[in-house]
Amino acid sequence: MAEITRDTVPAISVTNLSHAFKRHQALSQVTFCVMPQTLHGFVGPNGAGKTTTLKAICTLLKPDLGEVQVFGHSVRSDSINVRRRIGFMPDHFSMYRQMTVFEYLDFFAAAYGLPVKQRNSVIFDVLTLTDMEGRRDDLISGLSRGMQQRVSLARVLVHDPDLLLLDEPASGLDPRARIELMEILRELRRMGKTVFISSHILSELAELCDSVTIIDRGQIKFSGPMDVLLENPDEQPVYNLRLDRPSESAMEQIKKIVGVTSVSEPEFATGRDFNIHLATSMSANDFLRELLTLELPISAFSQQRRHLNQAFMDLTTRGVRT
Repeated sequence: MAEITRDTVPAISVTNLSHAFKRHQALSQVTFCVMPQTLHGFVGPNGAGKTTTLKAICTLLKPDLGEVQVFGHSVRSDSINVRRRIGFMPDHFSMYRQMTVFEYLDFFAAAYGLPVKQRNSVIFDVLTLTDMEGRRDDLISGLSRGMQQRVSLARVLVHDPDLLLLDEPASGLDPRARIELMEILRELRRMGKTVFISSHILSELAELCDSVTIIDRGQIKFSGPMDVLLENPDEQPVYNLRLDRPSESAMEQIKKIVGVTSVSEPEFATGRDFNIHLATSMSANDFLRELLTLELPISAFSQQRRHLNQAFMDLTTRGVRT
């Protein structure tokens, strides 16, 4: 599959998007942007408006107000060009279970207008990418949930879209299948694809995504780089230090370093891990330089980041969505 040249316009641009279902306001002034050739996470509680937003981007729903563009094409006035550049994998998808994997992909490749000779080559490529080339002649009805997810992803790729919109692609998968799926998504980004992924598996999104948008009750609570979201909100940074077989006096030695304001052990610590608070006048480099003079058995040192789970809980509200 050919690499995509980086676009100068956003892959997705959503501006003041609003939509209501009767009396229920599903989206209210939603605005966010997704840059090309990135993995972007889209998260929120059940009923927050994720699927409604995805449908608007996919041209499956005409929003009441606002504008959505995909690589500069309006979903309202230029939906044909939008559909040419996107591949949508919904949460609940139907498959032609009595077809073989090859027949299923060939059917959709033909629907996209690919000639026979090109279809064979494309199907081989997408099966290789999804590690399904050995199952091409198997009936879909005999595949596991994880294998069916791979076939569905291969189906999304047959027309070589620039933007992949994936709604809960890891839903129902076992841990191994989820890990393998995440690696496929990383490979797609390396190939130049933009991947927009809605998921509830926050720990995996934190490791996978370059950027993230959090939506709650139809409103955007955060949209931007993952690193920015996971920065510790405290004014004074906290550093994590791990020592390999530390002495009993290690903590007291660290406390004596000028510029260290406090040293503590995290909850459930095993005597090897320490949380270090530094005065604002002391940099991490200065502290580490002083620490090395103590000749302690250092095995890891890093600035503490909050977990995506915590950021999500901080930004969203309790209660059942109505």
